[in-house]
Amino acid sequence: MSVPDYMQCAEDHQTVLVVVQPVGIVPEDQFFKIYKRIASVSQVSIRDSQRLLIRYRHHYLPENNEWGDFQTHRKVVGLISITTCASAKEWPQTAERFHGQKEVYSSTLYDSRLLVFGLQGEVAEQPRTDVAFYPSFEDCPDVEKRVDDFVGSIFIVLESKRLDRATDKSGDKIPLLCVPFEKKDFVGLDTDSRHYKKRCQGRMRKHVGDLCLQAGMLQDALVHYHMAVELLRGVNDFLWLGAALEGLCSASVIFHYPGGTAGKSVARKPSISQPADAGKRHRPGAQEVLIDPGALTANGISADTSTEIGRAKNCLSPEDIIEKYKEAISYYGKYKNAGVIELEACVKAVRVLAIQKRAREASEFLQNAVYINLGQLSEEEKIQRYSILSELYELIGFHRKSAFFKRVAAMQCVAPTIPEPGWRACYKLLLETLPGYSLSLDPKDFSKGTHRGWAAVQMRLLHELVYASRRMGNPGLSVRHLSFLLQTMLDFLSDQEKKEVTQSLENYTSKCPGGMEVITLPDGLKLPPVPFTKLPIVRSVKLLNLPVSLRPHKVKGLLGQNMSTASPFIYSPIIMHNRGEERCKKIDFQWVQGDVCEVQLMVYNPMPYELRVENMGLLTSGVEFESLPAALSLPAESGLYPVTLVGIPRTAGNITVNGYHTSVFGVNSDCLLEGLPAVKTSGCLVEVIPSLPRLQLSTSLPRSAYTPQPTSKEELSSTVSVQLFNGETQQLTITLENIGSEDIETLELTSKIVSTKEKVFGEFLSWELEEALSHLPLKSGQAVTLTVSIKVKLDFSGQENLLQDLNDDGISVTGLPISSPLRQVLKPRPENKTVSSESGKAEYSHIKTLEAVLNFKYSGGAGKVEGYYRELSLGVHVDVEPSVFFTRVNTLPATSTRQCHLLLDIFNPTEHELTVSAKNNQELVLHASECQRMAIQVDKFDFESLPQPDQEKARFTNPKQLEEDRQHAQGCQINSKLGICWSIPSLRRRGEASVEGVLNQLVLEHLQLAPLQWDVLVNGKPCDCDVIADCKAGDAVTLEVQLTNRSKNSVGPLALTVVPYQDFQNGVQNYNLEDAVTFIGSNTFYIDTVKPKENSVCVGALLFLYTGDFYLKIKFQDDSAGRELPLAWFTLPSVHIRALATPLQAGA
Repeated sequence: MSVPDYMQCAEDHQTVLVVVQPVGIVPEDQFFKIYKRIASVSQVSIRDSQRLLIRYRHHYLPENNEWGDFQTHRKVVGLISITTCASAKEWPQTAERFHGQKEVYSSTLYDSRLLVFGLQGEVAEQPRTDVAFYPSFEDCPDVEKRVDDFVGSIFIVLESKRLDRATDKSGDKIPLLCVPFEKKDFVGLDTDSRHYKKRCQGRMRKHVGDLCLQAGMLQDALVHYHMAVELLRGVNDFLWLGAALEGLCSASVIFHYPGGTAGKSVARKPSISQPADAGKRHRPGAQEVLIDPGALTANGISADTSTEIGRAKNCLSPEDIIEKYKEAISYYGKYKNAGVIELEACVKAVRVLAIQKRAREASEFLQNAVYINLGQLSEEEKIQRYSILSELYELIGFHRKSAFFKRVAAMQCVAPTIPEPGWRACYKLLLETLPGYSLSLDPKDFSKGTHRGWAAVQMRLLHELVYASRRMGNPGLSVRHLSFLLQTMLDFLSDQEKKEVTQSLENYTSKCPGGMEVITLPDGLKLPPVPFTKLPIVRSVKLLNLPVSLRPHKVKGLLGQNMSTASPFIYSPIIMHNRGEERCKKIDFQWVQGDVCEVQLMVYNPMPYELRVENMGLLTSGVEFESLPAALSLPAESGLYPVTLVGIPRTAGNITVNGYHTSVFGVNSDCLLEGLPAVKTSGCLVEVIPSLPRLQLSTSLPRSAYTPQPTSKEELSSTVSVQLFNGETQQLTITLENIGSEDIETLELTSKIVSTKEKVFGEFLSWELEEALSHLPLKSGQAVTLTVSIKVKLDFSGQENLLQDLNDDGISVTGLPISSPLRQVLKPRPENKTVSSESGKAEYSHIKTLEAVLNFKYSGGAGKVEGYYRELSLGVHVDVEPSVFFTRVNTLPATSTRQCHLLLDIFNPTEHELTVSAKNNQELVLHASECQRMAIQVDKFDFESLPQPDQEKARFTNPKQLEEDRQHAQGCQINSKLGICWSIPSLRRRGEASVEGVLNQLVLEHLQLAPLQWDVLVNGKPCDCDVIADCKAGDAVTLEVQLTNRSKNSVGPLALTVVPYQDFQNGVQNYNLEDAVTFIGSNTFYIDTVKPKENSVCVGALLFLYTGDFYLKIKFQDDSAGRELPLAWFTLPSVHIRALATPLQAGA
């Protein structure tokens, strides 16, 4: 016997073997259809207490049948033949074939049956017990009944043989049962010796035990086995002693484990026995286990063993079963020709130990089975042997050992000796080894925790899978397995191995590109996709905000769409955080439909050579998104490297960035962030708002590379830079072009000065927006221009160190007498000491900086409907060079009380010749670093007429601020009257100069009209500004004094005294003029109380008795009312009267 039945188990010893075979040509599918129906009759109840179990086979080697005397369950006792017969003519030939088939097993057959399909007529109508005729394979309702009767007849023969052999006939000679290889050894033996008789008795007793076990008499079988063991042990008949011990073990196993030892797939419920895949196992050597050994009640032994322990005195304990198996196997091992028996006994013992959960001992039996030599086995038998060893190791929990033998079986499928290697079978077996080596085909199993299993073995196995799939002619499978190897084993590959694997992968993908589809194998196994999440490795994903100029802003006062669903609580401590929520939380900025959006990935290349990533883009959901793929090349072991992926959302809504896709080595990968817990992200959900227009800005001034100060919060779209002299004005032309697809419907412009170090006088930036607004809505591609005036007016006052430096030069500026009108021009500075020397430049030519931001707000399209707008910010950076400095300002009284002289010391800090002019004044030319004085006669100012802040505003404003505003208004009024301008002819530059920052309080008082305005009229003509009033000596001269009260309070009463005198222009004044001047009436004028905004006039007269020049001094009498007010309020103009004798003299 050379072919072992690896599916055998201990309970098979109680079954009888029936072979079902076709006769002639029978369709395979029809044969197995009938075979399954026959095999469904796996047990037949004979009496109330007995049951016969049948084991069916559709192929059985006749040489195995020769071992039927050694173990009766190996003996073919029944034959069922299935044939087709179309006509009566074919019947004799069919019958002859059936008899020939019976002859093969004639030595052991108890009974046989022939099932004929397709024959009708006289032949079919003849009643026969051993033949059943059916019209067709479909019309055969009583097949099971026929088989049941057939099994009953087998039992009758079995029972008769058991009774015949069991009866002790002392007169008869007991025959010697032999196995095939023993027959030649017993030729010439003494058959009368006691040793020979004992051998015969022992073997027969063992044989009867087998028959009793098959007949369902478990207790009798145990007794016979025990007796056989004793007899055979005495004569050292080791082969049959082993068989007796194995029979004892089998009977004990049947008693202890009524559910069977063949495993869950074989053990079935009683009366529902179905053959396991009987229709598929039709290759030679295939073995089926088709019986149910459970729920035995044979010989009164019920399935409930707890009540039968006492009766089963001869039954072995579970521990003894294994010991006896060991002993039996050791006896089998003594015989070279009993290798199959030994191997099968090992397998049976392993199945028992598996139920007993004694894995280590089971492994010893299996180890023994590995080394049993069965002679020359075919390749198919070797494959079957290793596969069964693998299954048995799996059964006892030795998964890695099981995988080892499964892999050996796989390699055996493609052994060099096989003319047509079975690569498909090899591949299938290799797949089955994966769990044993802690491998799966799902890369997700390798993304969590530490690596499980031996990486070196796993890589070898994966390489073998790649090779097998290639030899199968399936490059797609090779790509998938090689991708899996590279993805999961990257950390264990050497640099050289990485290079080799990637080269192989590129070779495969050139024929069959790798993708993300699930590969389904013919047997239904699915290979999940393998995304390359390590090529390159991504450490963080960050969604980037739009550029500053494109960011959308919500109109204040409009609630967002998501405000209605927001929590009503300002703060809630019950916030559950987890990584998933963090990843899905909405980011606090928006993207805009139709605009390019960016996501930044920090990646690095773990490979020892440059990694080319082609077609890298974003995976999104939620809105329609057009991904714009990028290609990148990462240097070897690059470290963190930023990569920006871009795309355009085509619809509005909430977009989620789910991951990214790459193409590396010809393999397309979709890498999802949810499967990459190590990737850091601040959120992947962002709102996409409806589309907004885009505005592009260009200017007439050059753009500046100047970076705004960090104090400014605005991030500028662009900046223009210009250099101006203080007081100069520059026109900035801005062109606004609509480069988007939406119309610009609204446009607003605001400005803000960013740098606040310098005080700016007047409007820095000014514009007219009406013309630009008239062009709205601005269509796509259209442009509009806007002119902005940049006017810089900083403080024109000179610093203290400048004054000091001028004094050091001997130019008395501060010491100049206020009353001296003589020195108008300062002498030029010496050449050896100029303010523009290197030390002085830094002090006096200091360039000041002004920064402002022009902010354009614009909107349109669907985004405007939702309440969004965009901002475009233009930075204006102005370097202000000093033009002129007013180093000193003073006033001199003019001849008129309503005028005064404003004295300005003007310094030219530039390196160019500069001219200064004022209204009604000649130009003053200043050379570089020269200082000169300019005297300007100005009318005094009525500051009271300036608009006053309302009471409500004044109440809530800082008093200091109110004072500054008041001084600013006064300065503006003075500047407008003075109209001081400068120009640099060589540069063709001109501008204004402001005295606003240099006027102190004293000067302002001098320039202000007194609140009490006095007018003196002589003969009805105003007398002021050195006007000489002419009169005739001897004529009465009328003198009017008029008071206008511009103050806020009432003034008076006042008394004025008129005192005449003569000035001899030598410092001598004559007040003794009683003989020359006489008053008509009193020389004292009385003025009653004058209310605000009112006036009062008092009139008197004088008489000049002689000709000459006379002066009138009008003095106030000391009284309490007048002294409360400042003296400056009572400054009356001096009166110069020239008395003439005749009109001719007056004309001369």
